[in-house]
Amino acid sequence: MAAAEQDRFDRVKDEPGRVGAHRGAKRRGRGWVAVAWALLATGVLVFGSLFVLSRWLDVDFGLPIFAQPTATPTPVETTAEPIITDPLTIDPARAITVVVLNGTPVAGLQTTVGDALLAAGWPITSRATASDRAIDDTIVYYSDPADADVARGLVAALGVGEIREVAEGTFPGAKLTIVLGGDHPLVPQPEPEPTEESTEG
Repeated sequence: MAAAEQDRFDRVKDEPGRVGAHRGAKRRGRGWVAVAWALLATGVLVFGSLFVLSRWLDVDFGLPIFAQPTATPTPVETTAEPIITDPLTIDPARAITVVVLNGTPVAGLQTTVGDALLAAGWPITSRATASDRAIDDTIVYYSDPADADVARGLVAALGVGEIREVAEGTFPGAKLTIVLGGDHPLVPQPEPEPTEESTEG
């Protein structure tokens, strides 16, 4: 029997290696990647739910990221009240005049205090006794709000008292009036009454 004639399929070269389709080896770690993505998605859902609840119910879960923003307090500017401590700095155009009235039983207190203020440069124009000689508190009265700085300076110079604005014409003798009271340091203070325990001893 004659041999069959060879065709192109019989002339395939023998090549090393695999022939046909095949799958490559699986990559390591693909399972961990899936787990990581699942954990990330779960975390996002949990924290997102807590965030919504904290805003909706106004609940603080104690986590810094859920803390409600606090408003920063606006600093309040405080301005010191004007005061004249040196009478020589008073503008002469203001025509400041000061009267000293003695509202205490101490005779001549208005002269003692008035002379001391005048020597310090304060524009004392008059000294007299008040109609009431039993006044408790020393007060510097003024009617023009612009003179409050001088009134504060007089209180500082006296070392006692307070300022008080009154209606114009209340003290017509001057722009400012000092009424000396029993709290002045030169007014003798009454001796405290003895208690029952001290008398028994």
